[in-house]
Amino acid sequence: MCGRYASFRDALDLADHFDVEHDDVAEDARLLPPSWNTAPTDAVRVVVEREHGDDGVRRSLRLARWGLVPSWAKDPSIGSRMINARVESLTEKPAFRRAVVARRCLVPAEGWYEWQAAPEGSRPRTPKQPYWIHSPDGSPLAFAGLYEFWRNPTLPDDDPHRWLVTMTIVTGGAPTDDPALAAIHDRRPVTLERDAWDAWLDPTLSDTDAVVALLHRDPPSFVATPVSTEVNKVGTDGPQLVEPVEV
Repeated sequence: MCGRYASFRDALDLADHFDVEHDDVAEDARLLPPSWNTAPTDAVRVVVEREHGDDGVRRSLRLARWGLVPSWAKDPSIGSRMINARVESLTEKPAFRRAVVARRCLVPAEGWYEWQAAPEGSRPRTPKQPYWIHSPDGSPLAFAGLYEFWRNPTLPDDDPHRWLVTMTIVTGGAPTDDPALAAIHDRRPVTLERDAWDAWLDPTLSDTDAVVALLHRDPPSFVATPVSTEVNKVGTDGPQLVEPVEV
């Protein structure tokens, strides 16, 4: 799974990297502070493409809350259990099968954290070792994501907060050709290379087989760096969380 990641790059730098015009960066996305410890239910940046009348399809950078709330949900509490969507069951789960057809996004990230269980024979209650997993050159990653709109029935039609935008990160199996990464955790966020971005974001691409095929391409290479257990605590933040430690 992916339950914690980092996104600390400036919004306009992300816009340049993901081919988003600066005018299409939402104000709240510009103002979101950097985070080295992004957790479920946090506000996060996502890249989406939507049709805008005569302007056609436009790519934008906007905010969503991490934890997908389906449009049919009675209340938003379900979102805390919908932080990941397994690639193996995307088209079967009621919570995801509509979004995978029409509401796909990219989730910009610098990397993510996974925890490796203590080796056999370790002292009782030995904590898991966190690893910071990132690209070798430090470039941003593009997690495959889905997003949804949920209408709050308790708010009037003229309330600007009546719509809640939420997202989930698609996960798959750890790369079998990278034993070091597979040894840390058996799941990973599905990370898309640049040549898959346009198709993944395209709101007119509704062929589920073609969409899911994008998620089964070879993943990019990653580096796994052991870091301090300080990252274990939600609410702890700062660049020290990605500094390497000896294990």
